[in-house]
Amino acid sequence: MAPVFTDPLWRIPVRLNPVEVELLRTEPLRRLHFITHGGATTITTLQSYSRLEHTLGVLALVAHFRPEDELLRVAALLHDIGHLPLSHTFEGIGGLDHHAIGLQVLRAEPIRPVLERHGIGAEAVTAALGGQQLSPLIGRSGLLNLDHLDSFVRSGRAAGRLDADPAVMLTHLDLEESVVSTDHETAASLVSLVCGEARLHTSWDSVGTSSVVRRLAGRLLDNTTLTPAQLARMADPQLWSAFDSCAATRAESGMVRYEPHRLKVVAGHASGDPSGWDFSLRKIYSSAPLVEGERIEVSAPELAAELNALRLLPTTFRVWWS
Repeated sequence: MAPVFTDPLWRIPVRLNPVEVELLRTEPLRRLHFITHGGATTITTLQSYSRLEHTLGVLALVAHFRPEDELLRVAALLHDIGHLPLSHTFEGIGGLDHHAIGLQVLRAEPIRPVLERHGIGAEAVTAALGGQQLSPLIGRSGLLNLDHLDSFVRSGRAAGRLDADPAVMLTHLDLEESVVSTDHETAASLVSLVCGEARLHTSWDSVGTSSVVRRLAGRLLDNTTLTPAQLARMADPQLWSAFDSCAATRAESGMVRYEPHRLKVVAGHASGDPSGWDFSLRKIYSSAPLVEGERIEVSAPELAAELNALRLLPTTFRVWWS
């Protein structure tokens, strides 16, 4: 009898296929258990759940909407295997891109042999994750996919912003041409979660710690023999250990974990403390479901206006230690 797990957020029971069981026993998938989904934000918030928990949530959603689509289920399991330690925090440092790294990992051992044993081509999974075809896992501009659906709802639960039961919400969700579609009331709940997530990423809780840890990573690469590729495959505990082992990062690594209240953050390029540093967000995530099968701009313009207002959020900051 195949193993069964029930995702605790969506409460979807999933009967795992043999290839899924074998993939979940590989190092790249196990590693995700030790990568925090919220990245450096986990230092100052309760965003402490792992990339593996999110990955299993996305698998659960695919199993709910497309239970017989083996390729899509496998792609859901593998969609985040390229993530860096602390998730998005180091994206771009040393040219690191978790999407590109993930595609490399799934084409190599131990993932590729597992796929081949079950008659699945690594290139087919690559195509499903690379945007060459319409997929519920790949975002189209401004439209909500299953990956981001799970992220917004799971983060909202951790932050206490979730005002709906996800299992009930699920009964009002559908896929139309690989895009999440729903009714007006559920769309309003989802837009609220999207906006809450954007405000979290532009808040002191996220900006202060993320900016410090990015600085520490750069300093670690400059002062040790560690390469960007080696950094990319660390898990969070290994990264913190590396920070603590390096004289150039040890003190500030302790400060950001145990004294984050000393961080000061202002929007823009205000002068602040001369010992401070500038920090810019790479992007603010914003996507919307279809509402009654139509784009939100047409079917719910007031909700579209809420999302458009996110463009006014600051994306550049000045940070310093008090």
